[in-house]
Order: sequence, then structure tokens, then C-alpha cells
Amino acid sequence: MNAGAGPRSAGLDLAGIPERIQSEVQRAIQRSIKGVEYISTSGPSLGSTPKDILSVRGTMNLYHYRPVADEIYRVPILIVMATTNRGYILDMMPGQSFIEFLLKRGYDVYMLDWSAPKPEEKRLGMEDYVLDFIPDCVRHVQRDSGESDVTVIGYCFGGVLSLLYGSIFAGGPMKNLICFTTPVDFREMKLFRNFSDQRYFDVDHLVDSIGNVPPEMILSSFEMLRPASRAASQVQLWENIWNDEFVKSYRMFDRWATDTLPLAGEYFRTITKDLMWDNKLYNDTMSVGGRKADIAKIRVPVLHAVAEHDHIVPYDAAKPLIPKIGSADKQEVILKGGHVSLVAGANAIKRLWPKLDSWLCERST
Repeated sequence: MNAGAGPRSAGLDLAGIPERIQSEVQRAIQRSIKGVEYISTSGPSLGSTPKDILSVRGTMNLYHYRPVADEIYRVPILIVMATTNRGYILDMMPGQSFIEFLLKRGYDVYMLDWSAPKPEEKRLGMEDYVLDFIPDCVRHVQRDSGESDVTVIGYCFGGVLSLLYGSIFAGGPMKNLICFTTPVDFREMKLFRNFSDQRYFDVDHLVDSIGNVPPEMILSSFEMLRPASRAASQVQLWENIWNDEFVKSYRMFDRWATDTLPLAGEYFRTITKDLMWDNKLYNDTMSVGGRKADIAKIRVPVLHAVAEHDHIVPYDAAKPLIPKIGSADKQEVILKGGHVSLVAGANAIKRLWPKLDSWLCERST
């Protein structure tokens, strides 16, 4: 090798590298730059639609979103969130917010959202949620809106709570009921049933020992449904780190998915024994606080939206809802998507939101 070859070979002669390799090098450089940006910046602001706090009591938070339309439908909406997750899944960002969509379509929107129960709230039971928190929020909505009728929308386990409330207060103020991916036959919640198998899972020992069930345990149970999903999603993020829109969407959904709430101990005990083990909602033997909760007693219009590819609430767990409801005006819609993409993101904007609006508008006057 001659003396002049050393410096030339030590450098990187881009002109001599094939175009495809150049492209990959540039992509790798851009990916590294974007990776640094990802680590050093925070994600987009979520849950920013203007709202007022109507009531806060323990783990219960009731919000009223400020109307934006000139004309408002008569019947207000109360959204009941699942007790494990934050409500901002329905209020991601402007243009991607279900709440914003409802407001622009002329609905008066309230949300029952949850905060983490404190250690002293470990004795909160199913009756506190169904016979106290939801009725209390309904009364606040009635007083604030000046209307006696209320449409209730329940997401996932918020739908279960709404079903229990509607069946016990069948003659009450609920005018319409909308459920998103709501389980009724808990035999079909396969992995959750395996996780809480009565032969191995001592729920009494767990609750008596630690009180509230920590979010890490709940999050682990979700991740067991798709064991490789977190690793796969991180690989996908790295491959698309240069795509600003992809990264923004990833950060929104990842933040929500990992923002899991603990569950009150007694409440978790009831879920495990009455629903997971004894399947009482499906078997028509469920009671709350000594009051029978038979969903056949629900007679108001009901819409149930379920996802084709829901790994958390499989369709077989959700499909008995409509046959068991006592309403004459009832409908199930099966839409493309999963447990989360059914209600949020591009899929929801295209499919669920317009369908819900077309169904609800004529029942909200």
C-alpha cells in the first residue's frame, strides 16, 4: 500500500458508496438525531379540551366540558370511564379528540373520571361505584344542565358499571346507554380468567395483605395478553423515529397505556369473585349492595360498539350484551380496530365517531 492511500482510506468517500447505502447511512444519522430529540423532549399535551370541575370526592372526578356549538342537544351525556385508566384517551389532541368531536356536533358533555384511590379508600366496593358515585354524578349533571334525562356512555369496565347502574335504576333518569367494548360473559376473558384462576389465585390474601391493587400488577396482566407487544412497539418506534406524525401518535397512546390506576381492594375482590369466578353478570345472578342487577331490566335505547380485533375484551365476551338487554331499541355495531383504536385515533375518527353521532342525535332531542 502506498503512503498516500492511508488518509484516503481513513476517510469516508461518500461519492464512492452506492446510492442505497448512502440512503441507509443518512437514515441512520437522521434516526439518531430524532432519537436524541425523543429523549430530550416531552410528548404532546393531552386532555386539553376546556372543562370545569363540577365535583371531586375521593377517587371520583366529575368534569363538564365547555360547549362550543351554537345549538345544543337537549339530553346531556355522562361518560363513565373504566376504573383502571385515565379519561384523556377520549381527549387526546385537537383534531383527535372524541370529546371535541361531540362538542362540535352540539352535545353537552360530562365525564366521570377516576383518580388513584388512597390507601384509606381500600374498602371502596362495587356498591360505592354503582350506588353512590354514578348516581351522584347523574344528579350533578341534572342540576347543572337543567335536564332530567341523561345519556350514559361507558367505556370497557365503565360500561359494566353503567350496565349495573342502569339495571338497578331501571326507572331512573338514564335515557340512552352506549357501551364501548363492554364484557358480559367473563368466561370468555380467557387470559384474565387464567391470571385469576381460583385454584391458584388467593384474592382474599392479596387484598387483605396489600389493600389497593397496585397499577404494576394491573399493567402486567394487560401485557400478558400480548407478551411481546411492548418490545415490538419499541422496535416499530425506532424504525419510524424519523416520522414526526408516527412519533407523536406513539407518544400519545404509550403515555395513556402505561398511565394505569390502582384498584380499590374490595372493589377488585368483587370483580374477581362475582364476575371472573362466578360470572354473575352473564348468569343473571349479580347483585350490588343487596340490590339485584339484571340487565334484562334495561329498557332504554342501547348501542354497543365492539372491535373486531380486541385482545382485551374479545368479541365472545362482549356479544351477549345486546341479546340480554331488555330494550326493544338496541343495536350492536362491529367495527374494525382494537380495544383502543376503536375509540381513539384515525380508525375511530373514520368509523366509530360518525356512527355514534348518527345514532345518538335522533335520540337526544
